[in-house]
Amino acid sequence: MSIPLDRVAVVMMSTVGNAVHTLPVVNSIKAHRPDARITWIMQPGSAALVQGHPAVDEVVVVARKQGMAGFAGLRRELAGRRFDVALNLQAYFKAGVATRLTGAPIRVGYDRARARDLTWMFSTHRLPARPRGHVQDEFLEFLDFLGVPVRLEWGLEPTAEEGGRYAPLLPDAPGPTVAMVVGTTKPEKEWPAERYAALADRIAAELGGRTVLVGGRSPREEAAAAAIRSAASHPPLDLREWDLRRLAYLLSRSDVLVSPDTGPLHMGVALGTPTVSLMGHTNPKRYGPYRRYQELLVDAFGDPGEDYGVSAPNRAGRMERITVEQVMEKVELALRRYRNSSPDGQPSP
Repeated sequence: MSIPLDRVAVVMMSTVGNAVHTLPVVNSIKAHRPDARITWIMQPGSAALVQGHPAVDEVVVVARKQGMAGFAGLRRELAGRRFDVALNLQAYFKAGVATRLTGAPIRVGYDRARARDLTWMFSTHRLPARPRGHVQDEFLEFLDFLGVPVRLEWGLEPTAEEGGRYAPLLPDAPGPTVAMVVGTTKPEKEWPAERYAALADRIAAELGGRTVLVGGRSPREEAAAAAIRSAASHPPLDLREWDLRRLAYLLSRSDVLVSPDTGPLHMGVALGTPTVSLMGHTNPKRYGPYRRYQELLVDAFGDPGEDYGVSAPNRAGRMERITVEQVMEKVELALRRYRNSSPDGQPSP
């Protein structure tokens, strides 16, 4: 089946991490059809990450928290637009509604088994049924369906203008710079603040490095940052601010990123920043770093010797298993292997 790609709507409204996973989809379509017009329907929290992205012609923001009023606004926003195809990468009911509101005659979504909340009802075409996989791989299935070659590219690198704007935040330093993310959307995914403090002290004492807090300013992040400052002899530089383009710059300037399962983790991997992933609550085979930096993953999700499946659900109380020693070993490995790496995240020869 030949699907026209002149006017493409992409529906992915949720998290920053999923926005990162969507970028290879839009990059691949644009590379395959440079004249295609790609409109991305998303919510405000992630929109700043891709505004002005060369593969995205237009971002339409949905005020999803406004409920039906937000979707009424989306209907008005889309009223004058015409799409050939809409891709619903998100298996939730509200994403299905947004997909239907595009009015596209071809609406592609997941097969029934993977389409939660009856979102399959809003699709005219469905992906072939497959077992669950990594989120990124599932997104790339849409390219297979369209007959578009995959380009595993994200294009998150800061622009020259952003580099000039944000450079004063992080002046050059003689030792390595290790960025740390302390907060996520779910407290079950977070690593204890006192262990970040101990890690910061070890990086300063043993590596002559500096640590930097990046991320947002939610109440839990504020509390964690305060606890780290109180406990650490070498407190990290606090550069948290929920400016996603600023965050991309800071991650690109860091030698190593230490992060639990949250959006900045996937941003770091996409940017080619060696990323030490702290995974315990969520399944790293489905939500962990994609392809890169697998040897830097600290896996507290599985038991020793366990061959868990990609569909294994969340597990409570596992983040406490991750020790400072384990994370420090991964930071040291990252610096040995990648500190002078190429921009695509490949180790030095």
